[in-house]
Amino acid sequence: MVNIKLPISVLILTLNEEDNLPVCLAALSWCDDIVVLDSGSTDHTCIIAEKFGARIYSREFDTFASQRNYGLEKTDLKHEWVLHLDADEVMTGDLLHEIKSKIQEERFDAYRIPCKMIFWGKWLRYSGMYPTYQVRLTRNRGFRFRQVGHGQKEDMDLERVGTLENPYLHYSFSKGIGEWFDKHNRYAGQEADETIRQIRYGNVDWKSLISRDAYKRRMALKQFSYRLPFRPFFRFAYMYFLKMGFLDGIAGFHYCCMVAIYEYMIVLKVKEKRQEQSKADLTSGGCPKK
Repeated sequence: MVNIKLPISVLILTLNEEDNLPVCLAALSWCDDIVVLDSGSTDHTCIIAEKFGARIYSREFDTFASQRNYGLEKTDLKHEWVLHLDADEVMTGDLLHEIKSKIQEERFDAYRIPCKMIFWGKWLRYSGMYPTYQVRLTRNRGFRFRQVGHGQKEDMDLERVGTLENPYLHYSFSKGIGEWFDKHNRYAGQEADETIRQIRYGNVDWKSLISRDAYKRRMALKQFSYRLPFRPFFRFAYMYFLKMGFLDGIAGFHYCCMVAIYEYMIVLKVKEKRQEQSKADLTSGGCPKK
């Protein structure tokens, strides 16, 4: 990593990350305050974190939002600015230089950062939907996350959130395909709950579908997708053909197939949850009140 020091704390979420954590931490040599918030690792994760000089806290995982909020509130972070990472994510020198210039401007209270999805050693430039953004750099001054589906979003006005151009690297498949499916099986249940909620209470921001702002356009498209029939098919077609995922070669094809399967898992879980709710309503309605 480049020879630079920044007044930024780094908060890393971990669970059995002994393979990923060394690479993540090695790219943070510029940081003098690294906090690892662990969820009960049974491997050498915490030992590795200690060797790199990180401070270690432990909390049972419930949601990404509450986990990150706990880190903001309870770990005595040294600096006002906080960079949020997972153990399979790696900083780059270009991103670090951009962060340095942006935090000096004092224009925003948080920043979205794009990531490069790495699969089989290849950057999925097209099928990985680059650039997609998450808020990962925040002021620890009243900033908090809220849970949406399986992930988290900023709980603040969009006008206070800026966007960075340079990405970090995301090695989402570093633990193998099986772990990816296990993880997304859990995510599918959370996304099913969010789908039901959006269909029942949410509205599509139709104007943002044609907005020049890529972030607003993506959010509106996600709202629209909740109501779309044949979601797995359209997700594959959108990624592989419209977003030109075929240019990523065989890795892109397999990734598009995997995401389509994930969408199908969500569809099935939505159906299952609705059936369970219908049964519960019938049972409740059929029982005499005492």
